[in-house]
Amino acid sequence: MSSKVSPAVWAVTVACAFSYMGIGLVDPILPEISASLNASPGQTELLFSTYLIVSAIVMFFASWVSSRIGRRTTLLLGLAIVVAFATACALSQEVNQVIGFRGGWGIGNALFVSTALATVLGAAADPRSAIRLYEGALGAGMALGPLVGGLLGGISWRGPFAGTAVLMGVGLVLIAVLVPHQRGGIRTPSPLSAPFKALGDPRLRLLMVAALFYNYGYFTLLAYAPFPLHAASARAGRAFTPLDLGLVFFGWGLCLAIGSVWGAAHLSQRHGTRHTLVWVLIGLAVVETALAASLDLRVQIVGVILGGAMIGVLNTLMTEIAMAASDLPGEVVSSSYSGVRFVGGAIAPTMTGSLAAAWGGGRTVLGRGTLPAHHRGAAVAGPPCGDETPFTSGPSGPHPLIQDRPGRPPD
Repeated sequence: MSSKVSPAVWAVTVACAFSYMGIGLVDPILPEISASLNASPGQTELLFSTYLIVSAIVMFFASWVSSRIGRRTTLLLGLAIVVAFATACALSQEVNQVIGFRGGWGIGNALFVSTALATVLGAAADPRSAIRLYEGALGAGMALGPLVGGLLGGISWRGPFAGTAVLMGVGLVLIAVLVPHQRGGIRTPSPLSAPFKALGDPRLRLLMVAALFYNYGYFTLLAYAPFPLHAASARAGRAFTPLDLGLVFFGWGLCLAIGSVWGAAHLSQRHGTRHTLVWVLIGLAVVETALAASLDLRVQIVGVILGGAMIGVLNTLMTEIAMAASDLPGEVVSSSYSGVRFVGGAIAPTMTGSLAAAWGGGRTVLGRGTLPAHHRGAAVAGPPCGDETPFTSGPSGPHPLIQDRPGRPPD
């Protein structure tokens, strides 16, 4: 793959990995922040939900911004905002300040992440390889985030925020040096309403409803799992340090990256995209239900890591389908799809805090095990199966990627 990928694409994907570190690095330090700043579980979960809610809202407007100032400038602006607010988080004195600065961080993340996907697709010859590279970078960032969070969090809860600011600064420099200015042609500004109108496309709407549900399960696993892990370790008579949590989520993110790059390609080629989506979603629901049913430390660790591999497969295949499902500009589809994904992610931490307070941890995790089943239903309700076709889209007809292998009978 490397011989076909330009330095500009590599620069963007490396910066993507650093950007997604900003999500996972908070995991290992949630209990530490709660103790150090006298924060309630609900307040600590706001470190996720505020970031994700702001990201989701701003993502719907990212195409409007990038179509006016250019993709390169939008990428640099997003990274600069992240650097500023990550630094502010590291210097905060109380939990409400950290929550507020995480919201500002979400603005930069939204501008960068949404534009990065469109940039990678626009600069690559093979859209499938580009998406797998992008989702692989997502997984790498998710793997490194908890590890960095655990290592630096062992020194201070401020360390992971400062470390991310430095890494995002490196990403900013890489893009400034390696991504060329847009040449030739006059940019056509995208209307502010374009990403919302994209929701009117029935194929995109179906995919986005599915993405909304499975991202709820995805981000509940990410945001809530540290708490049952702590409870399970206490029950086993040992303490889970920030580094221990970081190692568990490093395994989670590593499996996510493997699932994104290798698992998605292998399974979809062997079993067809549609069948792969359905069975992996069923598997994710089973794993999360098992996490709800047991506070055994081994079950919690294995379940979290195994869930990462399944989420990696889902991320890549869903992104491939969504980006090819419409003939709308890439920036518009990316803004709309990314925004919906993050809406699902934003709902998760907020609901887990409320469910944990009302019913206890097990019921909260059980809730995340049931929602992916709705995604499964959306996948089953998709177009009828047929032969696999190339990665292209058209204004009408069933989506080419929601197909099965040649010779497979329809469901």
